[in-house]
Amino acid sequence: MRWNLRLHAAQQGIWKSTELRRRLAEAGLEISAGKMSALWTSTPTTVRLDDLDVICAVLRCSPADLLICEPEKVAARKPTKATPALPAAAGGAVVTPQQGRRRSTPPA
Repeated sequence: MRWNLRLHAAQQGIWKSTELRRRLAEAGLEISAGKMSALWTSTPTTVRLDDLDVICAVLRCSPADLLICEPEKVAARKPTKATPALPAAAGGAVVTPQQGRRRSTPPA
């Protein structure tokens, strides 16, 4: 996901984080200067849904306007197929379980 707060705020005529912080406070959401800076300059790790609700109300937008999906990043995280185990003839050791109380032993 990409966080689009700054661009959407600019489209609403809000050019500084302090202006958005003031408007959020007027709407009932007090945000520290540090948290506002993080929201303004980078993609937050977490955003409370209640906070997102107020942000969207102040910016007159929806969460979909602020959160942009990046399917190519999801595809890049997808694990590649694991290579199958090598058979014993190719150099891979095979351990055979034994019945009863004896423990499994590796081949000699």
